[in-house]
Formats: sequence, structure tokens, C-alpha cells
Amino acid sequence: MQTDSQQQLGLFACSRACICSTFFICHPVNGCLCCSDILSCANQELKTLPFELPPYTTTLDLNHNHLMELKEGSFATLHRLESLRLAHNSLKYLEAGTFQNSSALRQLDLSSNQLDKVEVHYFLELTGLEELLLFNNRIVRVESKALAVLGNLRKAYISHNRLTDFPFFSIQEHSHPFLAIMDLSSNSMSKLPLVEIETLPVALQRGLYLHNNTLICECEMYNMFRRWERKGFPSVRDFREEHTCLVYGERKASVKFFQHRRFLEVNLNCSSMAAALVAEPESSLLAYVGEAVVLDCHTTLSGQHLTHLWVSPHHGAGAPPENNGTLRMHPNGSLEIVSAQAEDSGVYWCKVFDATKRNESWEVNVTVLMRKDDTEPFNTGFTTLIGCVTTLVLVIMYLYLTPCRCWCRRRPPRPGVHSPANDQCSAQSSILTATPPATTEGPGRKVSNNKHVVFLEPIKEVQNGRLRAAGGMLPPISVLGHLGRPKRGDTDSVTSVFSDSPIVP
Repeated sequence: MQTDSQQQLGLFACSRACICSTFFICHPVNGCLCCSDILSCANQELKTLPFELPPYTTTLDLNHNHLMELKEGSFATLHRLESLRLAHNSLKYLEAGTFQNSSALRQLDLSSNQLDKVEVHYFLELTGLEELLLFNNRIVRVESKALAVLGNLRKAYISHNRLTDFPFFSIQEHSHPFLAIMDLSSNSMSKLPLVEIETLPVALQRGLYLHNNTLICECEMYNMFRRWERKGFPSVRDFREEHTCLVYGERKASVKFFQHRRFLEVNLNCSSMAAALVAEPESSLLAYVGEAVVLDCHTTLSGQHLTHLWVSPHHGAGAPPENNGTLRMHPNGSLEIVSAQAEDSGVYWCKVFDATKRNESWEVNVTVLMRKDDTEPFNTGFTTLIGCVTTLVLVIMYLYLTPCRCWCRRRPPRPGVHSPANDQCSAQSSILTATPPATTEGPGRKVSNNKHVVFLEPIKEVQNGRLRAAGGMLPPISVLGHLGRPKRGDTDSVTSVFSDSPIVP
């Protein structure tokens, strides 16, 4: 029992840490500490429940006492109770109706007691229960319907007991859609119902803890854990060293099979199956959105009584005739995705069982892609670059590779001899070159640097020192500057049509 000073210290701490309710007066009950809607009666050496429990209590702590039994209606007055802690007591049995009127209860802690079984009537009234703690008891059996009414259950801890089996079929997805953690570690299970376990939802398989049991080393069991390891399930990843099995059932021959893979694969002939597990999926399938996709379940098993089971990445497990609008099972065991969508991508796993319980598995990796148009969009950037390069090449060719006839090359005239051909070349070359000719009509005639380009008609022939076009005779042409006046070097010469000076007849 606590001393008076301890009780006063506890009440003082409670008064400072908690805000007591303004609607109810919180009175200590048999040495319990009352803090707002929390009543703590832990470590009081209680053998029976306290009388007159406050009806507004939402959390009741009865841990570390000597309670041996709970009678019918023990908590009937606590209609607001949400958390009940009964750990570290001496409870061996729960009477029917113990949790009467406790449908609001969310958490129940019965760990570290002396319960030897879990019967059907234990939790009938706890329809809202979310967390159940039964670890560290003496439980040897959980009845198949003991957890059936717990539809809101999310976490169940039944480790450190004496279970030799467990009704996995009673916690399927349709009855326990929120169940994510089931701890069955440190029990006495020697064999696992692999068929029932593999039909559980993937979310529950990720949180199914089975380490530290007395499992007999078998290839099927070993491959299941290897598959969970490859998928990164926390139940295997976080407790790799605690996964053991007994070789040939001998307790002294316990093997940590994740550390001694070679031993199991060689001595138990699991190497071929294990190699398939660590490899890529056995089959890959590519599909487009909206297509119907059929996945075949390949097997070497034969017979008329084959059972096929498919586990999809999003829809869980199913077997004929449990079909829905998205997936369809065929009698031959193949699975059809009626209208494939992008979210249907993933690894689909098929398992086949025969009448003798032999089984084989097959995995199909499905990838669903969006359908694209057959014609690729026009690449404007690439074509623009090609156009720019082509234009640049043509400009360079025009500037540096302009053709020039050999006869157009100017020859130095002989002294005292006037060459009409040279005049013709000088006039025509001025069109093609940026530098004007030094002379136009004979020696000594200088031309200014700022000149206009003169366009000439094609020259047909030269007659009597004059140029003649196709239509008749054409007088010689002289180029005039912007500032200078035209000089009358010849009575038949004319000024340039581009000159700023008027034409002089």
C-alpha cells in the first residue's frame, strides 16, 4: 500500500499536470489517483475492483495489482470508458458479460496475466475495439470466432504465449478490413497454414509477425518468408535474425534460416525454388489502357481438382467465382483484367493447389501504359536548325563561289591600243565586285569610290568599237558620281539611270 506522503505527492502532481473537470468532482477511490477523466489505480495490490468508480472515466488504469477475476457487469457503469488497462494481474478467466455496456472501449490491455484461452464470449460487447493486448499470458488456443465481432480491430498482440495454431481464416479482409498488425511471435507453432496466410490482405501480411516460433524447416514455409523479405515487409525486415526453424523437427537443431540460406537450399532441396524467388518475376506483360488483359497461371500440376488463387497488388485475393467488375477469374485458372488502367500495374501472384495439397506459384509483372498517337509530333526546333544551316551554306557559296567566265578576266592593254573588250569586262565586272574598276573609258579617267551599280542588257556582239544589243546599237556607258558633273567624253554616252544628276542629251 502507498503511504500517506506518497498519495499526497501523487495528488499534488496530478493537480499540477491535469485540469480537473468542472462538471464532476474528482474524488480519490481507495487510494487511486483521479486526474480529470483518468482514474489510476495502478500498483495498489487490489484483489477486487474499487467500488463507486466515477461514471465519467474514459481511462482506467488497473495495472500491477492482484485481480484474479472479473464478474459480469464489472464496468457497466462506465459508459464513456475508452481505455482499460489490466496488465500484470492474475486473471485466469473472463466471465460472460464482463464488458457489458462498454461498446465505446477502444483499447484493452490484458497482457501479463494467466489467461489460458480466448473464448467466444470474451469480447462480444466490444464492437468498437481497435487495439487488443494479450501478450505474455498462457494462451494455448484462440477459438475460431473469438475475434469475429471485432470488425474495427487494427492491432492485436498475442505474442509470448503457448499457441500451437491460430485461426487465420477468421481474420480475412471482409471481416477485419482495418487489421494491420497481428503479432503471433514467440509461440509454439510448428507448422503454418500457408494457404490461409497467403489469402490474407497484403497489408496484414506486411504486419504479420511469426518469428521465434518452433517452426519445422520446410521449403514452402522458407519460400514464403523469402518472398516477404524480397518485398520488404517490416515483419521480416525488422526481425531477420529471430526467424528460426527446426531442422527435421529437432529442437536442438534450430537454424536462423536468413543467415544460413545455403544450408536450407542444399540440404532441403530448396535451391531451385529459392532461385526463382530472388530472380525477376517469371513473366512480364505489357498492355495499354482500356485493353482486356488475360494472365495465365502456369503450373506443372495436373488433375481435375486443382484450385487456383490469385493475389493482385490492389484487390487482394480471390478465387472463382468471386469476380468483380475489374477482375474476372476463368475456370481454367487464368485471371482477366476487364479494362486495364494505369493503377492496375504491379505484380500478380498465382498459386495452384491439387488434392494432395501440393502447390506451385507463378508471378506476372503487368505494366499498363497510356496509348500514344502513331504519328510523332513535328519537331520544329530540329527543322529550324537545319533550315538555318542550309541558308548559311547558300549565303557562303554565293559570296565566295560566284562563277566568272575566263574571257572576262581583264588583260593589260598594249600601249596606245584601245580594247573594247576590256571596256566590256570592266562594266560587267562592276556588277559582281564591290571594288569598281580603275578606269572606264581610257587611261587617265578616274572614277570616284562612291558609285552606283549599273545593270546591263546581255551583249550580243561588238561592232566598230561600239556595243550592240539584240535590238540595235547601244552607246558606251559611263558611270557618274553623286557630286561630280557628267563629262562629255563621247557624244553618244549617257549618264547612269541611278545617278542623282539629270540626263544630259
